Formats: sequence, structure tokens, C-alpha cells
Amino acid sequence: MQNYLEFEKPLAEIEGKAEELRALARQNDEMDVTKEAAALDKKAADMLGELYKTLTPWRKCQIARHPDRPHCKDYIEALFTEFTPLAGDRNFADDHAIMGGLARFNDRPVVLIGHEKGHDTKTRIERNFGMARPEGYRKAVRLMDMADRFGLPIITLVDTTGAYPGRGAEERGQSEAIARSTEKCLQVKVPLVSIIIGEGGSGGAVAFAGANKLAMLEHSVYSVISPEGCASILWKDAGKMREAAEALRLTAQDLEKLGVADLVIPEPVGGAQRDRAGTIRNVGEAIEAMLVELEALDPDQLVQTRRQKFLDVGGKGLAA
Repeated sequence: MQNYLEFEKPLAEIEGKAEELRALARQNDEMDVTKEAAALDKKAADMLGELYKTLTPWRKCQIARHPDRPHCKDYIEALFTEFTPLAGDRNFADDHAIMGGLARFNDRPVVLIGHEKGHDTKTRIERNFGMARPEGYRKAVRLMDMADRFGLPIITLVDTTGAYPGRGAEERGQSEAIARSTEKCLQVKVPLVSIIIGEGGSGGAVAFAGANKLAMLEHSVYSVISPEGCASILWKDAGKMREAAEALRLTAQDLEKLGVADLVIPEPVGGAQRDRAGTIRNVGEAIEAMLVELEALDPDQLVQTRRQKFLDVGGKGLAA
């Protein structure tokens, strides 16, 4: 069953009517609803195109959070082979919000790290809704060290509202763990590519996104804080999240202009949730292209160009 966003309610009504007609036809073989259903399908397709032609930043936030978008686990199963998960930070525990391990991508050995939100109530609780604790970032540092030692490219899939803000996480050094992970991203002498597949929230996302190449799905978002959090701080009113989303310049298109994102990966009309296989295929092609480009650089060049990328961030957009 299709999950509809708030602004998609008119579309839901039309698609619902088309499905009702087909259901009636299935119950009565003498009923022919082909023309009526086709007309409703066309009307729905036209409306879908119009809705997604000019999306506001807040609507893009809603799409980025859609529960039916492909998650890290879906990309792993579709794009990677021989995935061997590695658990634990060798200090405290394993963090189930972070998936990581060794894999093959197009028969190329890689280290893979990503946020996993879960797909139903049970897995979302198990994965802590993709919000990592300190041990998750320390696990990522351990995996990046391993990749650096054995010369393996690193691929990160970012999808989190932010790092977990609980008391236990703070007691175990959440901010220090995020800083160490961010630092490690900038130090490794192997190709590092990151893809924002949904939400890229706060330091929890930056800790995995200090990459040579950063790609964003067309309707993903990447920001220093959520629109609701920003509105609560600036206006003392979380209800002003629409204004905050506008001000944050968090869309893939804005961030490409600013030089934060190197590539915007197209999504099917209606968002990744309407064609999961097509979206995953587009992401796979983007990863391959970025890795091929980076493989031409030696280790010192990889570090230097990565650092320079972040020193240059913002200049492109500000100059415009």
C-alpha cells in the first residue's frame, strides 16, 4: 500500500478511485473499466508531475523522510556482493544504527558504512531510527582505519536525522566520537565517496560525509540542524519549520550550487519511494563513476583534494 505525504492527498484520492474501479472489475467479469481507469491514471500521472515540478524545501524534507524510500540495507542487498558485516567499536558495544563491513562493489573490494533507519516498528526501534550513539562512530573509525591499512575504497551511505542526543550517549563522549570520525574521513589515503540517500542531519551526517566526492539524491536534504530544531531555536516555535527549511538551504540543488555536493543523482518522478529499483540503480552508477575518477589519484592527492574541497565550500555559491 502506497504511503502518501500530506501534500500528495489530492493524488491519493485519484489513485484510490482508479484502484477501486479495478477492484470492482475483478469481482465482476462483465464490468469493463479500462477507459475510466486509464483516464484516472493519466490524471494522476499529470498531477504527480505537477506536484514534483516545483517542490519547496519543506516538501523535500518530507520526501527525504518518507518511510518507503530505499534504506542502507536495501542498497547493500542490491548493489553489493559478499557483504561481511563487522560489529563493535572494541570499546563499549555495537551500534545497530550503523551498518558497516567489507563488501564487493562491481567486483571491487570496498569498505561500506551507512546509517540504517529500519523499515517497520520493530527494526526502527532496533536501529534507533538511524540515530547513532558514540560506539557507532567509533565503529566507523575502526572500519576506516582498516580500509586505509589495506588500501580499500570507502563508501558511506548517509541517512540520519542526527546523532542520538540521549544522556548515555553524552556520557560516553558523543561529540568527541563525531569529531574523531570527521577527522578520520579527512585523513584516510584511500578514495572516499558519500551519498546522502535521505536525510543528512547535523554532525551525525558530517561524520561520514567528509568525502572526496559527495553525491545527493535529488530529493534528499543535508543541513546543520533539522528545520524543526532550527525553528525552535530562532523563533521559539517549531511550527515555523517551513521558514527554517527555506533559510537553511538544505536541498541537493542548493548544496550543489554552494559546492558542498558534487553531484545530484536524479530520482524518479514522485520520489525514490515510487521506483526503488530505479533509484538504487542510479546510485550504483553514480558510485561507480566517482570511484573511477578517484582511482586516478595517488594517496597524497586524495588527501589534499579532499581537504581543499572543504576549504573551498561556500565560495562558489557566495560568489554567485
